[in-house]
Order: sequence, then C-alpha cells, then structure tokens
Amino acid sequence: MELPTPELHTARLRLRPFTDADAAPLYALHSSAHVLRYWDSPPWTEPLRAQRFITACRTIEEEGTGARVAVDRLSDGAFIGWCGLTGWNPDYRSASLGYVFDAAAWGHGYATETAHAVLRWAFDILDLNRVQAETDTRNAASARVLEKLGFVREGTLREDCVVNGDVSDSWVFGLLRREWHPTAGR
Repeated sequence: MELPTPELHTARLRLRPFTDADAAPLYALHSSAHVLRYWDSPPWTEPLRAQRFITACRTIEEEGTGARVAVDRLSDGAFIGWCGLTGWNPDYRSASLGYVFDAAAWGHGYATETAHAVLRWAFDILDLNRVQAETDTRNAASARVLEKLGFVREGTLREDCVVNGDVSDSWVFGLLRREWHPTAGR
C-alpha cells in the first residue's frame, strides 16, 4: 500500500516531497559534523549519499512504510531541513518521527512548526494512535521540541548508539492520539 508524501504548509514553511534538486543542500546538511553531533550515524563524506537518501524516501513511500518531507522556508525558498515518519504500521496505527535542520535554522521554532504539521497529518489523515521519537540524551533542544508538542519521555535506551567510537544513550518519547492537542507547539 503506497503512502503518498504530503505537501503541507505552515505560516512560514512549505513541506514537500524530495526532488533530485535537493541532493546538494541535503548533502550539505548531512555532511555537517556540528548538525549531526547527536545523530545515530556519522556525517556523510560522499555526495552520492544524498541521492541514495532521496531514493530511500521514494522507496518508503512506495512501500507504504513512511514519508519524509523536505522543508523550505517561505520567505526565501531555502531548504532548511527535513522531517519524516518512518516505520508506519497501519495495523498498530503507529510510526516514528525524526527530523534534521540546518544549524542556521535552529532557535527559530522551525522544528516545532514542522513536526506539528507532520503530526497533524499523522493523526488526522493516517489515523495514527501513537507516534514515537528518540533523541540523544545530550540533545536538550530536540527534547524540548518534543515536549512542546506534547510528547512524554517514556524511558532511556542505555548505550544504544556508537558513532565514531562515541557511546551514547537515547531517550524514547511517545505521543498518543488522546494526548495530542492540535494547538500544542504552534
């Protein structure tokens, strides 16, 4: 069952399916050690990785297991990051949320605004009952984004990631349909 990637709009952002033209800015985003310091894999060192990511976005759409959207700022059309739902399970009505934003976009509420739009789509259109997210325990900014959106920290995955020899823990967050408030995090 295919899951078409939505095009969503907020007051300041356009969320849309990835295109091949996104390869260069996507590579710039994912090759930044600063941006990915809390990510579960090292920064990209080969531009081809960006095209493989875009292909994977199309694959999860075709397989019906998720959707990832590119995020453009409306004021200048700049690509500032992406957000996605993966592991979509229509039987369990669940999926996992993830996002990455350029460092220049941090602190402006874009991650919260983007995730809010994706969650609205997830609960209203996909009829999800649960959305899960994980973040490195050192990533206080990402934890704040999730908490603003109504996510509850449910536990800690101890030493679940080893990236470039650096061992880290992750927090698991969950948001249930009955706890979702469409006005939260806006």
